Amino acid sequence: METMRKWNDSPSVYQFDGQLATCNLTPGEQVYGEKLVEVRGGEYRLWNPRRSKLAAAILNGLETFPFHDNSKIIYLGASTGTTPSHISDITPDGLVYCVEFSPRMMRKLVDLSQIRPNLIPILDDATKPRNYLHLVEKADIIYSDVAQPNQTEIFMENMRLLLKEDGVGFLMLKARSIDVTRNPEEIYREEESRLKTAGFRVLEKIDLEPYEKDHMAFVCGVSF
Repeated sequence: METMRKWNDSPSVYQFDGQLATCNLTPGEQVYGEKLVEVRGGEYRLWNPRRSKLAAAILNGLETFPFHDNSKIIYLGASTGTTPSHISDITPDGLVYCVEFSPRMMRKLVDLSQIRPNLIPILDDATKPRNYLHLVEKADIIYSDVAQPNQTEIFMENMRLLLKEDGVGFLMLKARSIDVTRNPEEIYREEESRLKTAGFRVLEKIDLEPYEKDHMAFVCGVSF
């Protein structure tokens, strides 16, 4: 790795010879077996776009990137913490509330939060945001990666209850989780229409191929 530059003038996301990376908040510690790279006295974690839909969106042309060092993020469907860990690097003075339904995944998230104190694990159901309303603060960003048939409704309900007026939402839509028999492009159009009808502005749409099959990232703002 010989060249390093900031991605899109971001103060926290870098590119090493075309590969994405974030500055490691916990030097020497890996999260999912990612490669650690030493450059100019700092340690960086390579960000695998086949393991993180946010990285895939960045490489496919994402322009809206509201993540700052003190951002408050509510992450729905945090799983074992791969993408949340990179967001943790990007927002060292912020908080990432990690909502996850699976106790098995939550055990790994809890372990991860022991070394990354800006990750807040919440064992709960993203379909019922009122359950954890008292545990979080209004968010700058809602990030949803919940592969369920009603994933758009889950995203919208959390946006309505938990997002700041000037906040931004990221919906990682998996078409095959909505209907495996239909054309994904048709599903994307329907879900986009559903978002707009509900009062959300679609700021960007990013196809995640070839990193993720039949996935579209929707970046949304609130227009009401």
